Amino acid sequence: MKSGMLLAAVSACALLFAAPASAQGVKIGILNDQSGVYADYGGKWSYEAALMAVEDFGGEVLGKKIEVISADHQNKPDLAVAIGRRWYEVENVDMITELTTSSVALAIHELSKNMKKIDIVVGAATSRLTGDACQPYGFHWAYDTHALAVGTGGSLVKTGGDTWFFMTADYAFGYALEKDTGDFVKANGGKVLGSVRIPLNSSDFSSFLLQAQASKAKIIGLANAGLDTTNSIKQAAEFGIVKSGQKLAGLLLTLAEVHGLGLDAAQGLVLTEAYYWDRDDKSRDLANRFFKRTGRMPNMIQAGTYSSVLSYLKAVKAAGTKDTEAVAKKLKELPVDDLFAKGKVLENGRFVHDLYLFEVKKPSESKKPWDYYKQLAVVPGDQAFPSAKDSGCPLTK
Repeated sequence: MKSGMLLAAVSACALLFAAPASAQGVKIGILNDQSGVYADYGGKWSYEAALMAVEDFGGEVLGKKIEVISADHQNKPDLAVAIGRRWYEVENVDMITELTTSSVALAIHELSKNMKKIDIVVGAATSRLTGDACQPYGFHWAYDTHALAVGTGGSLVKTGGDTWFFMTADYAFGYALEKDTGDFVKANGGKVLGSVRIPLNSSDFSSFLLQAQASKAKIIGLANAGLDTTNSIKQAAEFGIVKSGQKLAGLLLTLAEVHGLGLDAAQGLVLTEAYYWDRDDKSRDLANRFFKRTGRMPNMIQAGTYSSVLSYLKAVKAAGTKDTEAVAKKLKELPVDDLFAKGKVLENGRFVHDLYLFEVKKPSESKKPWDYYKQLAVVPGDQAFPSAKDSGCPLTK
């Protein structure tokens, strides 16, 4: 009798764990760096932004609850793939987003393609995600290296910054950012005088800065992000690089890093972001609510994560199913107009929207907390991003 009851219990448990994913609610995974060099750049703040999107959507879709989980990939592609595989196979995660770090994003992009799951990259930069590495279920949301090259690189070349030296993060993101910016500089009559590759999460940039200084380039392009960028800028100040006449270009610099640096150190930096909290009423709506729950204003990664989650849920609702093919189709059909940005999604998965060229204010120009930027120009989406046909994505051929 006891053995029969035990077998019945085991069978019931097996049936429980074997329940089809369609019988469950939508489950979204936030996978990013939560403890390392990019912890402020995205980190736990992106998770909060995702929760905000779920709350704004209403907490349910197709009559079932929406769940958001998160994990720290520690900037390790192998760890990220292990987490992603477990999420997809065991925990029935329907979509993974944020995905800071290009090497991680490319790895999850490939995993998602093989497992027919949707990923929406927000934090990673490489334009390869919607170029040669594009796939049917992969999307790229906030920005990419091409857009940063057009925005920051383009503006500086046009104002006389025609010789460049790159300090480049030694992995996929850094290579893509250097290449895209360098190509844009050369196409507009400028020259790249050299570059140096720097390991992720370096603490001492002195030898690299000395090489950049010795190049006599007018612009030192920081093809890095997060703490690597802020440490580069701090140590460049110690060497008197800007005072001696060279200009630093933060090719991927966000509000989080400017806040960490402070206006004394960051003033005068030119950068491109897809979102600024005080730009208009929509951005202020998102930002003020985000501030109430986190004590900080969002950057384009956190605001972009809000948008990616909201857009995914709208696509699920419009499709009437969680089926990957149907949802991916709707993501490419539905226009995007939310508190982050307004635009359209191309066949290669690229969300096309305007970006903005900003200059960091002097301390004397800042009128209130987090008042850091003055807008120099709008970078139209169709200039910031290549068309699907010109992106190199095999899906468009």
